[in-house]
This record gives sequence, C-alpha cells and structure tokens, in this order.
Amino acid sequence: MKKIILSAVAVLAFGFTNAQEQTKKGKWLIEANTNFGATTVGNTSFQLASSDGDTAWNLGAEGGYFVADNLAVKAGLGYGDNGGYNVFSYKVGAKYYLMNKFPLEASFTGASIEDFNENPSYLGLQAGYAWFVAKNVSIEPGLRYNISLNNDFYEDVFQLNIGFALHF
Repeated sequence: MKKIILSAVAVLAFGFTNAQEQTKKGKWLIEANTNFGATTVGNTSFQLASSDGDTAWNLGAEGGYFVADNLAVKAGLGYGDNGGYNVFSYKVGAKYYLMNKFPLEASFTGASIEDFNENPSYLGLQAGYAWFVAKNVSIEPGLRYNISLNNDFYEDVFQLNIGFALHF
C-alpha cells in the first residue's frame, strides 16, 4: 500500500512540475475546442450540428502567449455556416492557470454574419481542468457561460467544452 501511495504522489508531482514549466512567462499556447449542448452563433470552436434538415458547422482555433507565469493573452478566429449564412468569428481574452491545473478564462467573442443587421457578441467566462497527457499536450474540459451583449437578438448560452492545447 505504501508503494502505491508513493507512486501516486510521484505521478502527481511530475504532472504538477510539468504543468509549471508549460505555463511560464514566454511560452506559447495553441488551442482547439469542441463544444456540446447549446452553442453561440459564431465561435472559435469545432462544431457540427443538424436540426430539422439544417446543418451548421464551424471551424476555429485560438492561440495565446504567456505574458506572466500562468497568465496567457489569447486571440482566436473561426469560420462556419449557420443555416445557410456565412459566419466569421473572432475572440480575444485572457486565460489564467490557477495552481497550474485549473484554467480560468474571460473573453470577448464577436461574429460577423453575412446579410445580418445585428451581429452577436458575447462576454464569456470559463473554468475547467488541464490534464497534461504529455509534456506539451493538455486536454482541458471546461464549463463556459456566454453572456449576450445584444440580448434583443441573441440569448445567453451555457456550454460544456473540451479543449486540446499544445504548449511551446
């Protein structure tokens, strides 16, 4: 039993120190997310949905730079089709790794929709867990709440995201 406990502590310590190295000032982050459940109109994640014969899809990615230990400034782009309309999305924000394992994010997401008078914009708040499966790779499940900044046309959205990040 003592060996099992010591082995578990060693694995956790290795994972913790590995994460510390990857979230240091001067490092880079490239991230791709998937989202489940309700989605925003325009985002920077990967998604494919079909309802009542209409198919919506989106492709996107985000990148960031650690301006301080555990704090990255991020930007992202996305493009997709939502009900026959082309949607270009952008995102800017900050991501902080609490204790090197719990990513907390605040961001602004906007979109430009072809032939629409009112385009969506959201303030997003996200919290999750960073599981470093390799030295430079993490899987980051998280919960995100998008607050609509023009709720006359668009509603607030709660999402479950699974992110895949590369750390350089």
